[in-house]
Amino acid sequence: MIAVDEAISRIIGTFATLPAEDVALTDACRRVLAADVTAGFDQPPGDVSAMDGYAVRAVDAAVGACLKVKGESPAGKPFRGTVAEMEAVRIFTGGIMPAGADAVVIQEDVQRTDDRITIAEAPKRGENIRSRGLDFRAGEVLIQSGKRLTARDIAVIAAADMPVIQLRRKPRVALFATGDELSRPGEPRKDGGIVASSTYAIQAMIRNWGGEAIDCGILSDRIEAFETLPTLTSGADLIVTQGGASVGDHDLVQAALGRHGFVLDFWKIAMRPGKPLIFGRMGDTPLIGLPGNPVSAMVCAQLFIRPAIAKMLGCPFRAPIVSAALASPLPANGKRQDYVRARLETRLDQVVATPFRLQDSSTQKIFAQADALIIRPPGAPAAAEGDRVDALLLDG
Repeated sequence: MIAVDEAISRIIGTFATLPAEDVALTDACRRVLAADVTAGFDQPPGDVSAMDGYAVRAVDAAVGACLKVKGESPAGKPFRGTVAEMEAVRIFTGGIMPAGADAVVIQEDVQRTDDRITIAEAPKRGENIRSRGLDFRAGEVLIQSGKRLTARDIAVIAAADMPVIQLRRKPRVALFATGDELSRPGEPRKDGGIVASSTYAIQAMIRNWGGEAIDCGILSDRIEAFETLPTLTSGADLIVTQGGASVGDHDLVQAALGRHGFVLDFWKIAMRPGKPLIFGRMGDTPLIGLPGNPVSAMVCAQLFIRPAIAKMLGCPFRAPIVSAALASPLPANGKRQDYVRARLETRLDQVVATPFRLQDSSTQKIFAQADALIIRPPGAPAAAEGDRVDALLLDG
């Protein structure tokens, strides 16, 4: 068995950053940027009004002053003349400031009669004006490469007039489960069988982390069932199996894959749950063999598949770990690193972790209720209530 950190390092070291592809901005949210987004112009492109009102020269706009309105400047239709002494131009929010004007008096602070306004509240020079380049300047890097784009990022890129941008290609992850006992949700269940539930969770995780999940189905416990695997997984950046990774008579993944060029890197990790994990290559494609137990598979996906996808996307990755105070004691740990399902809450301005009593690797309901996994290093002594522990956030 190897340590968890070594397993993570060896898995991540196998992957390279994927190439970029051009993607329409409408399809870019939550995708990873492959090149810096740089502004090609100033925004706003000129000094604009921040309010509805009148563009004036501040020196003329004393309280009681009477100015002549000589035109208007709505957004998108700039006034082409110049504001001279004792003149004003009607202006609207977003309208370009006319030459000669250096302030905007809001419409509530004037009284208008025909083409004349009387100033009731004098504006200061520069008041109610958004200066050219206030948002961004030409040549400025707006969003750096490697960022997973949010809806707010999309707005900035659209403002920079970019309908198509370069994003990392989504990692293609081919996933299949093994087991004669498995059926899909909604199908008739086999005698003594179970529903292949965690396969759907892992597909959802892959998509949430930025990958493309390719469902290759359920293979029976026969070596012959793996004959179609090269075709099913063609073009994948990572192959993920679920089940058949242990030491039982029917756990045949390694034997079946060997006929298709599989080369083992390591098998078994000193962790609980998730010990019987397989890692190697099938031809040029990395392969991760997850345990069959649902919680074991999902914990391993969090620890090993998530950072692999981040590496392929060129994203900096740091496991979302927080420090928490134990709400109840934990016994001394054995030789394997333990991942204890727990609820998190805030009490008196500190994060508190409450471990579930039942930690069996088949109990999916408790895993769904958990917020985090308390990390118990190998050989950790007994921990008392209030002791500090590291907790890996499941939805962090």
